Amino acid sequence: MSTQRRRTAGIRLVHGSTQVHLDPGPGALVFSNWAGLSPQKLDAVAVTHCHPDHYSDAEVFIEAMTHGATRKKGLLAATRSVLYGVDNVGPSISKYHRGMVSDIVELEPNIGFNVDDLGFTAVEARHSDPTSVGLRLSVPELGEMGYTSDTGYFPELCNSYRNLKLLVLCVMWPRDNHLNIHLNTDDALKLLEESQPKCAVLTHFGMRMLNADPEKEAIYLSEETGVPVIAARDGLKVMMGDQISFIGPRKSDETFIVDA
Repeated sequence: MSTQRRRTAGIRLVHGSTQVHLDPGPGALVFSNWAGLSPQKLDAVAVTHCHPDHYSDAEVFIEAMTHGATRKKGLLAATRSVLYGVDNVGPSISKYHRGMVSDIVELEPNIGFNVDDLGFTAVEARHSDPTSVGLRLSVPELGEMGYTSDTGYFPELCNSYRNLKLLVLCVMWPRDNHLNIHLNTDDALKLLEESQPKCAVLTHFGMRMLNADPEKEAIYLSEETGVPVIAARDGLKVMMGDQISFIGPRKSDETFIVDA
């Protein structure tokens, strides 16, 4: 986060005219505009836990979504820590900004919400923020995807991510580097073997992962599990349909396609 060796801008979901931003960390505003994805077109902002690499630009996005607080508009979905604070964690979104949006959903496991045709369900995560969640997303006629956000591995984790076309895993460290509150490559391998998505994307890389080369870790996971795995790059686009296309940010990048 502090070096911006990889961006911490989060993930933009676009379905027709509907736009939702997941976990807008530092740089989300700048890189959203750089990518031609105006935050003024947002319909919702979702924050999965109260750590700055996931929430820092959320208030800015709320102001943009509500056109400078001139229109009460949009949905904010966030954990209790983000909204109100829990123990020594949070809050990270002010009462003033909470008052700008039309709807607020407090995220906890099994709580669902809709943004137009997109259906979201929060699922269990185990992280240093005790209210952290991951997300499942249902897209009409296209299937379901999952986003682990930050979590350590636990045996029941796979139950939240079965029957998915696409699983986005936050994998902080490479093989043989264990940590309790994040996934490493070894944890990702277990989760992929147990949940068997059609394909997966690795993201949220720490320095150890970057030094080990995320693409090598992705190839290892693909070979070990039989699940096609891609290491995210800044600006990666993933298009879901009868096939899933992974489109790199450079014109020279070859598009990778998986049958879904």
